[in-house]
Parts: sequence; C-alpha cells; structure tokens
Amino acid sequence: MPRLSLYKPEKGNDYKFLDRSISEMFQVGGTDVYFHKYLGPKNPLTGESTIDKPNYDVIKETNIQDLLFLENRDRKYDSSIYRIRGIYNVQDLDFNLSQFGLFLDQDTVFMTVHINDTVSTVGRKPLSGDVLELPHLKDEFALNDADVALPRYFVIEDVGRAAEGFSRDWYPHLYRLKLKKLVAGQQFADILNKPTDEDANFVGDYSASATYTAGQIIRYQGTLYTVTATTTGNTPPNTSYFSPYGGQSIQGILSTQSKNLEINDAIIAQAEADAPKSGYETQQFYTLAVDEAGKPALRTADETDLFSDNTSLDASRIADRPKRTGYMGYLVGDGVPDNGVADFGFGLSFPGGATDGDYFLRTDYVPNRLFRYNGSMWVKREDSVRHTLTNTDARQTLKTGFINNTNSAVIDGDTVEERQPLSKALKPRADF
Repeated sequence: MPRLSLYKPEKGNDYKFLDRSISEMFQVGGTDVYFHKYLGPKNPLTGESTIDKPNYDVIKETNIQDLLFLENRDRKYDSSIYRIRGIYNVQDLDFNLSQFGLFLDQDTVFMTVHINDTVSTVGRKPLSGDVLELPHLKDEFALNDADVALPRYFVIEDVGRAAEGFSRDWYPHLYRLKLKKLVAGQQFADILNKPTDEDANFVGDYSASATYTAGQIIRYQGTLYTVTATTTGNTPPNTSYFSPYGGQSIQGILSTQSKNLEINDAIIAQAEADAPKSGYETQQFYTLAVDEAGKPALRTADETDLFSDNTSLDASRIADRPKRTGYMGYLVGDGVPDNGVADFGFGLSFPGGATDGDYFLRTDYVPNRLFRYNGSMWVKREDSVRHTLTNTDARQTLKTGFINNTNSAVIDGDTVEERQPLSKALKPRADF
C-alpha cells in the first residue's frame, strides 16, 4: 500500500492550475454579465449638507448618506461598465396563488462568478448595491416600445462563498451572488436615467470644468439636457447652451411611475366628482325663516299686505330670508347665503349703503367669512370651511397655506424659507 503524502494547504502551483481551469470553465460555459460598480452615495448639493446628511471628502462604498434613516438613496455608479462571466440556472418565474394576494415564487436569482477574475476586473469584490445587467435577457419586443430593446437589471443583495466552489485544499474559488430584479427607483437613477438610444452621445453628469459641444447629452440634477452650443462653466438649464432632452430614458420606460400617476389622477378626479368638498352639502335644502324669538316665521299665501306690490309669499324677499344658519353639523359652512339668495357681494371691506338682510362675503378672512347685515351692524353668519379633499392651494386654509408654503423671506439680510424646522428658525443671540 503506497504511503499517502500530506498535502500542504498553501496556494502553490496546484491551486493556480486549478483556479485557471475553473476560470476557463466560466469563459467557456458562462454568460456575459455587465457589472455596474457602486462607488458610494452622492454628496448633497452645496448648502444642503446637515449633521445627519454629511458631505464626505471622498466618495466610497462605506459612506452613509442619511445617518438618521441609514439609507443611501442617491447612489453613484461608475461610468465605466465592467464585463465579467457568470453562471446561473435559468428558471421560470411562476405566480403563487395559494395565498391571499399575488406572490412570485423563485423571483431570486443565484449566480456564481469566479473570485479572482471578478476582483481583477472590477478592482474589488462584489457587494450589496452593485447592479448586474444580463445582455442575453434583453427584451426586443417590449409593449409599446418595439424600437427599444429593454435591458434586464438585477441588484446584488448578498454575497458569499459558494459551497461548490471549495477545492480539495479548502480554498474558495467562487462567489455566490444573491440577485433581485431591479425596480426603477431613486437609488438607481445613475444607471437608468440615460437615453435609450445606444448611439446617443451621452457624456454623463454635468461638470463645471468640462467643455461640452453641440449634440452631446448631459445629466444635471436628475434631468437630461442636449447641448446646443459649445460651452464651459455654464450651468443648465441655461437656454443659450442647453435644451431639455426630447428622447426617452431607460428609467422612463422601465418605470411604471407615469402609469401610476395617471391612475392616481383618475382616482382623484373621480373622488372629487363624487365628493367635491369636505363636510355636508346643504345648499339644496330650504332654510326656514324665524322671527326674533327663534320661532318659525310662518306666512300664508293670502298674506298680500306684506309686500308693496301685493304679491304672495316669496322666498327671495328680504323679509323672508333666514336670519341665522338653519343647519348645524360638521363642516356645513360654505360661504353661500341660504335659499339661493343671489344678490350678495364679496370683497375685502364692507360696502356702504347696506340694508337689512344683505349678505356680504369677506374674502380677506381665511377661511372666507359670510356676514349678514341686521340694520345696524354686520353679523357673522358662517365661515366657508368646506374645501376640496386634495392637498392643493385651493383649500385656502391656514393649515394648507403652511403645508404648501414655498415662499422665502429676508430677515436681517439673510434669505430664509418661511417653512422650516424650529431648530433653524431660532437664531441664538451673539452675546450668549
């Protein structure tokens, strides 16, 4: 029986020979994978960095954009795309209808790549946040976009050493990547927000130090622009040198945002048609006139002596107009007189020569306030508190005005936003 020699666990010639053989297997039996390298979160714009959103000196993968929520929402990817080789099992993505809702089984893809080849090509090991593009899965027959072959992207969620990638000397040769299908979102705008035309002269993000020539396409703060004249240092959207890009972007095609917005607008429009305003609608109801004691001021059709023209009861007459709101409840004030009285005015100040029973809507009040003249003074009738249910300026309330406030004011020579956190609104005194 021959004597067994002890194998030394060192990366000697046997390891190198085996590793080259494994690499050759990936070159022959693998598929091309375009590797979009994650560089790190983008720094905030000048003047927008805070304690929880710092401005880093160097952009790197270990930086955290938002220290409060621990998120990297604005990710920067390398403009160069690396080509590596990978192997994975193609599988059908079947819907699981055995539970409530619609779920996808096997929506996670596991891919193996060669460690040394990947690291030597990319410059580091793969990590969560890197994006892989599989060119063999391009969809040439996408709905309504037959002229564009839609690329297929996957984002790496986890990286580990593949169990089948260990050799007899216990050294690993393969990485196992856990992939999820990329969803068009803010994190991947650096990859997706580019022209769909592969022949387009897209030169990446705008740089103040670069010189751009006519025909080039640049990206500035998430918007694509076409250069119309040679320029250096002029910032978009300067119309003398830039014009909005008129073509399609990959993000615009892959994302369902436009369709979701269309659905949302249709739902809001239908909701506004079904319930135009908050509260209760009372204009269609007749409000009974009452006397000074609050009892119904009933009149009969044969009481013709009440009017100079000997006519019978008429709801539009001043004498028959109600002197107080006839309906109480949640948000019933609409700023409109009861019983369809049409001869009332509105403005910023009360008119002169008013007579008993006149109505006037003061539009300088927020919300607008309806008054009734009792012969000697203007008496508050109701506030126009009914407003639309969508978050628009048409609601005309102090709360809505604050939420939608985008104005700025100049205080002590400094321009500040009117709506801001209390910590920014309070300015400490210099003598403390």
